[in-house]
Amino acid sequence: MTGHSISAFGDMKDMKRLVFLIGGAAALALGACSGGNEDQVNNAELNQPAAEDLNALANDAAMNAEMNALGNEQVDVNDTNASAGDNGPNPSEAEEQNVDAM
Repeated sequence: MTGHSISAFGDMKDMKRLVFLIGGAAALALGACSGGNEDQVNNAELNQPAAEDLNALANDAAMNAEMNALGNEQVDVNDTNASAGDNGPNPSEAEEQNVDAM
């Protein structure tokens, strides 16, 4: 008895054809969707600021940050100097000129 066994899924050649058919249909569907839409591309480019504008904004932000940091540092120095006590009498002019005497 030379019978062919029939599986629950059918013949393997039929399965290969089905996989090939599904893969081809998916490739065609994806190929149809991938066309570039120039209107959308141009719209996106028009809405972007120019590189020079971005560079100017970045420089302004850096300068503002540096000025704020320096301003805060100056306030700290002024506060420290204001809270420092007197460290003694100032030397007279003669004492300043006569450094060897020390």
